[in-house]
Formats: sequence, C-alpha cells, structure tokens
Amino acid sequence: MAARSIGSGTISFGLVSIPIKLFTATSAKSVSFNMLHKTCGGRLKQQLLCPVDNVVVERSDTIRGFEYARDQYVKFTDEELKAMESARTGVLELQEFVPADTVDFLYIEKTYFIGPDKGGDRAYSLLSQSLERNNKLAVGRFAQRGKDNLVIIRPYKKGLILHECFYADEVRSFDDVETGGSFEFKPIELDLADKLIQQLEKDSFEPARFRDEWADRVKEAVDKKVAGEEISTAPEAPKAQIIDLLEALKRSVAAAEVTPANVVETPPPVVAKGPKKAEPRAVEEAPAKAKRKKSG
Repeated sequence: MAARSIGSGTISFGLVSIPIKLFTATSAKSVSFNMLHKTCGGRLKQQLLCPVDNVVVERSDTIRGFEYARDQYVKFTDEELKAMESARTGVLELQEFVPADTVDFLYIEKTYFIGPDKGGDRAYSLLSQSLERNNKLAVGRFAQRGKDNLVIIRPYKKGLILHECFYADEVRSFDDVETGGSFEFKPIELDLADKLIQQLEKDSFEPARFRDEWADRVKEAVDKKVAGEEISTAPEAPKAQIIDLLEALKRSVAAAEVTPANVVETPPPVVAKGPKKAEPRAVEEAPAKAKRKKSG
C-alpha cells in the first residue's frame, strides 16, 4: 500500500528546484489512557474556563496572546499573525552542505521521509546520490505553515530523509549538568568495563531486537479485563544491593558470560559505589562467619 503524502514543497539550491512530497516517518505505538468519571465511567471532556468571568468559553470567542511579563499579555489577531508568515511557504532552501559526522543527534526533533513529486524524480535521485557519494548532509530552512524551520536533509535508501531540528538557542547547555568531577580508575576497573562493553557489543543498532514490554503488559491486562479475568500483580523487583564499583563490574561481566548473545536479561539492580566504600561487602560475608562456633 502506497504511503499517503502529508504535504508538498520544493527543494531549492542554486538554480535547481526539486518538487517533493513529505511522508510521516514514524508512528508512536505507545499506550494511552482516557480520563473517565470515577463514579459512572463516562469519558470526561476538557473545557476552556475563564477564571476572571468564571464562564466556559467557546473556541470561537478566543484570541491569541503572548505573555511578555507575568500575567501581562499582548493580543494578536489572525490577520496580524498571517502578515508575519514567511512569504516562501513550501520552499526548502538548502544553504549549506556539511560532513555527515558533524551533526549532533541532540538537535534532531522530528523526522520525515521525502519523495519526489511529479517531474522531480531525476533531480531528486541526483541529490541523494551526490550526498551519499560525498558523505555530506544538506542544511537549510523549510518554510511551513508560515514558519521557518531549520532542517537537515540526508540520503537514505536511494532516497532522502528530512530531519526537523531545534535552533541553537532551543538546546540547553550540558555544562549546566553536574557530572561529579574527574576520577582515576584502577586498570582492572577499566579492563572489566571494556570487557562488559565487548560482551554486549553488536554489529549495528537494530531496534527490532527490543520491545516495549510495558505496553505488552498493558495490552495483556486489557484483554484479560475485557474477558472478565482477574489481573495478577507482578512481584516486586528486588531492591538494589549497595556494593562497590569493582564488584558491580565483576558481577555484570559474569552475568553476561552465561547469557546467550541474542538474549537480553536484566541482572538484579546494583547501586555501584566508589572503591573507598566497600564496607557493605563485609555484610554479605557475615552469614558465613556466623556458622563458626566459638570455643569456650
């Protein structure tokens, strides 16, 4: 079944114009719930309530406002907003071509498939092949619904993909995150960490290897409820054991060695502490010492 286009436009770079169509690239399968009235089970509806007049407002009686200070707004009519829209709506103007490995995934917000529109097949294919051959990505602006969006175009399976990106001022600085400072590690800690990574290493990222297990459990519970069956409560997950980092690495490597490469199992949770705090290990050995009988 052919995909249905969600929009169209024109890629423009230099004197070249390529008519294109946009297609949805992803479709979330996450489980969602509706809010119901606890008493009767009826589905609740959201209403627009004005706290000043204490009345429910119809959408036809609303206007857009921008909060420039706390509880202070300037109003805009649809006509005023329309006047500020980009005059090049539908045009995707390529402005730069950059090395593919210089793009930070952090900036990518949404992804769409791009297909050629009528008459654009040849130029579309040429752009895809040129980007692939030069290992480049195209950076540009795409005017949609009156707004200019920062986008990246990359080759994908003999075609093109569009990534809608955040602007630089929309991405927060990682410098604001406390990372705990710098540490020096023992050679054995580094070796074990490397070994654990190597044991879990795969040739490529394959999302099909993973499932949304929570969604599966919810769907199973829904089927049981519809059938009038009772839902059993899952056992509580084991509490984390506080051990030192080196011990945590040793256990993780040991667990990976006995687990088939194509099976992902989650070992009991561990809270890894630094090597200076190894006292809890003595607590684990206490039961064994208790078996000895004291003389006298």
